[in-house]
Amino acid sequence: MGPVLAGALQLLALIAALALVHIPLGNHMAGVYSSQRHLRVERWIYQGIGADPDTEMTWTAYLRAVLAFSAVGVLFLYGLQRLQGVLPGSLGFASIDPDQAFNTAVSFVTNTNWQSYSGEQAMGHVVQTAGLAVQNFVSAAVGMAVAVALVRGFARSRSGELGNFWSDLVRGVVRVLVPLACVAAVVLVACGVIQNFSGIHEVGRFTGGSQEWNGGAVASQEAIKELGTNGGGYFNANSAHPFENPTPFSNLFEIFLILVVPFSLTRTFGIMVGSVRQGYAILATMGTIWLGFVSLMMWTEFSHHGPAFELANGAMEGKEVRFGIGGSSIFATSTTLTSTGAVDSFHSSFTGLGGGITLLGMMLGEIAPGGVGSGLYGMLVMAVIAVFIAGLMVGRTPEYLGKKIGTREIKLAALYILVTPALVLVLTAFALALPTPAHSTTNSGAHGFSEILYAYTSASNNNGSAFAGLNADTQWFNSTLGLAMLFGRFVPMVFVLALAGSLARQTPVPATAGTLRTEKPLFTGLLVGAILIITGLTYFPALALGPLAEGLA
Repeated sequence: MGPVLAGALQLLALIAALALVHIPLGNHMAGVYSSQRHLRVERWIYQGIGADPDTEMTWTAYLRAVLAFSAVGVLFLYGLQRLQGVLPGSLGFASIDPDQAFNTAVSFVTNTNWQSYSGEQAMGHVVQTAGLAVQNFVSAAVGMAVAVALVRGFARSRSGELGNFWSDLVRGVVRVLVPLACVAAVVLVACGVIQNFSGIHEVGRFTGGSQEWNGGAVASQEAIKELGTNGGGYFNANSAHPFENPTPFSNLFEIFLILVVPFSLTRTFGIMVGSVRQGYAILATMGTIWLGFVSLMMWTEFSHHGPAFELANGAMEGKEVRFGIGGSSIFATSTTLTSTGAVDSFHSSFTGLGGGITLLGMMLGEIAPGGVGSGLYGMLVMAVIAVFIAGLMVGRTPEYLGKKIGTREIKLAALYILVTPALVLVLTAFALALPTPAHSTTNSGAHGFSEILYAYTSASNNNGSAFAGLNADTQWFNSTLGLAMLFGRFVPMVFVLALAGSLARQTPVPATAGTLRTEKPLFTGLLVGAILIITGLTYFPALALGPLAEGLA
């Protein structure tokens, strides 16, 4: 079997698996967030944190709860890292330096999971399990909660209430993420992923030194790392490491975990707004972009010319032989079109255009299908923009799901889509203008520019992957990337929740002969076009200086 055919068959198998679970998982999540019943374990949690899960919240109250919970998470994780040197199970590792502890705490709380350290050489079992793994669950649940709040904004009328954050958070963890992660961890252990709490072992000696490895609860963290679109690996090589991702099947299974919840949330959306066809329209938009990017990535990596590429049947530099170009291309595209950031190959070693595709996937806003929760609310904001554009074309007041898109709504949507480009481009410009940050790049020219652009794109969009040629463990990058992650996560949430509150206060308007049918393929095409055009106009100059210049050289 040739490598191209193998890649195509993997893609077909992945699509079939996602289609198989789409309806049951989407229905389950709709039931979770619509249920009036609380499980016993959930009641215990509410009592422990002093929350009333039945109290409805306005968008401002919901936002305050999100920010307060996340702030506590940052402080706890920062303190845990700073105290690592005196904690049991530290494996002898020292406490983390203040700037790196800040960066890492912000990274995991914002669902970014950017790592400026080598996990197997810096973090002990307590920090990995009680700190990082816990944030993998709750940061994903926060994104799901905000997405559900926006969906309620479309579904409700004349109330201004969006549900209860504490109920949405706890249910997302207890009823969705924990059960799925338990099953996924068992599958990964069966595939050969390690799961233990062993210490550091010397596995080989050589002239001048020795090779050492430490164990860890890798399978359980790997499961939620992918399922929650987190991406932070137990080892520095991330999902390229055989302890995290040993076989082609485990590789495909991890890609499935990355995509399954974001794609299934479109079904949840359709059920909660009372129109499954609306959910399918959003699914079709996400699927079209994702499949187009995967196909384009495979083409760039398989068809590159030159003797070395022809002997390897494609661009194999930086890719694991056990995964091949097909598996690596699907993984790289999926991880950058979501907010995962996990890698099974090194994006810096992709072809110039291939690296540009990973960058563009993040620049779209990671909405195809995007992060857990963040992908859905990002796509719905883009749908509001697309409806507004259509309204301008025909001279009619735009409506979406029975809600009028007025001045307030379109301002909030516009502010949402401007936040991350401003962070990316301004911080990249500062890093290039100042003398010190540029010294962190391994390469010069267009590729060196891409390393810095990629880092700020990844941080601002809460992705977490890197070009791997950039030394980001400096005070400048730890601080500025940490701020980019904070603002890139929570400022858009302000606009999303404000939009949800504005929509929830409206009275639905009846559909007429002039209403744009947003469940039709025509709207899907309009939405895809709007996303690509807006992103292209925003980022084309930066892409032209980096990956496009390198790819066309």
